[in-house]
Amino acid sequence: MPGKANRTAIVTGGARGIGRAICLALAQKGYAVAPVDLREAELASTAKEIEALGVDAMPIVADIASYQGARDHVAAMVRRWGRIDVLVNNAAMPQTKRILEITEADWDREMAVNLKGYFNWSQAVAPPMLAAGGGRMVNISSVSANTGPSPHAVSRFAYSAAKAGVLGLTRGLARELAPTILVNAICPGAILTDRTADSFAPHMERIKTVTPLGRVGTPEDIAVVVAFLATAEPLFMTGEIIDVDGGANIN
Repeated sequence: MPGKANRTAIVTGGARGIGRAICLALAQKGYAVAPVDLREAELASTAKEIEALGVDAMPIVADIASYQGARDHVAAMVRRWGRIDVLVNNAAMPQTKRILEITEADWDREMAVNLKGYFNWSQAVAPPMLAAGGGRMVNISSVSANTGPSPHAVSRFAYSAAKAGVLGLTRGLARELAPTILVNAICPGAILTDRTADSFAPHMERIKTVTPLGRVGTPEDIAVVVAFLATAEPLFMTGEIIDVDGGANIN
């Protein structure tokens, strides 16, 4: 039911794929969840799934690249729930163009969503978290932040650059916001979603062969690690980057 909630979470890009799985994993832990996305119909569907788990859902139709939008929506969430305990920065957009094809506008939009969007929501959420005495931020990056794009990846170099920025953002915020707010990041590997299915299809056997765990990942594989970082007590971790890739990038 709407109103004050004991535990709350925001998940950007929460309408489908990894974001939807994260929303449901946190709802199963008893968190009221605000999924944020531009996909209105899918967002409404995810909100219904959250509510079916017995917690409040506050779907937000928003472009995370909007600085003021993030501040306004966070203020509305605080008015409704009284607190924000967890922020999961997950929303991202692909960028398939290579260096000789990409335009300045393409690059700027990629950074606006995949990096600045994380800043927008982190800055908006930090004051209520600090005022409440604590919170968790989990940023979804990508293994391509460290390796560059693989042959089966949907996106190319600009996506990798933005996701590398997310790792720097994570480490910097972990130091600035400690000890009150814990900030960690996850780097998904090959995760099968509606977005990646077509690009994975010709490479599926190779992906399985080079992955020690012998399979492609699922959104739930990411969600279970997010839920751990968001809810585990005690958690003596901040500024950490966790690869969730089936062992494909073991160092």
